[in-house]
Amino acid sequence: MSRITQINLDDAGLPPPTPEIEQERKVAMFDLLEDNTFVLPRRDDRPVPQGPYHLGLSIRDKRLVFDVETENAEKAAEFHLSLGPFRQVVKDYFQICESYFDAVKKLPPSQIETIDMARRGIHNEGSRVLQERLDGKAEIDIDTARRLFTLICVLHFGG
Repeated sequence: MSRITQINLDDAGLPPPTPEIEQERKVAMFDLLEDNTFVLPRRDDRPVPQGPYHLGLSIRDKRLVFDVETENAEKAAEFHLSLGPFRQVVKDYFQICESYFDAVKKLPPSQIETIDMARRGIHNEGSRVLQERLDGKAEIDIDTARRLFTLICVLHFGG
């Protein structure tokens, strides 16, 4: 089974999230665990432990860390990604989310829909960046990338 069955987001030491950020986190984690694709490719003729996997996500030394274990706590992979390629898209995503959350409170549905379309576009861009950064390390589908990008944003919120 090439999927994630448990996720641990290491947000220790981060400021408490806003209610909106906390809701985004809960939805992303629920959706991710319900349906995802996560395949560790074979490398250098070394066998890859079979999933399902437990995924730990954290930011350490200004790097995004994916810590992957099997359900039996066997280390399957660990990779560190530079945060640089994510910085601008995360910043843009937070700005558009703030606009969206404000719009929901006071603007008509047509304007909310326009902001939401922009928000989805930026979210898709972040997901694409994540898939590129994981190339050769893990294979994920677009829905998994979208949910993981949301969780990366949650980590960035405090970082």
